[in-house]
Amino acid sequence: MRVRRMLGLALAAATLAGMSAVGAVSAQATVASPTITSEECTAAGGQVTSNAYREGYTCTLPDGSRQPIT
Repeated sequence: MRVRRMLGLALAAATLAGMSAVGAVSAQATVASPTITSEECTAAGGQVTSNAYREGYTCTLPDGSRQPIT
């Protein structure tokens, strides 16, 4: 009975640690917005456009996604 309880606690701890790691990675991916240079944008077939109401430029890729230019 004691061995079963210890295995259960070990499994629960491993599951929580795995969920924490996955949550941290996905949170970091959400915070960090991908950036691209204007040369990389045009090489990928995208179009560099100026932002009308704020400084900077945006790359619009052929799939419709937009990324800020660095």
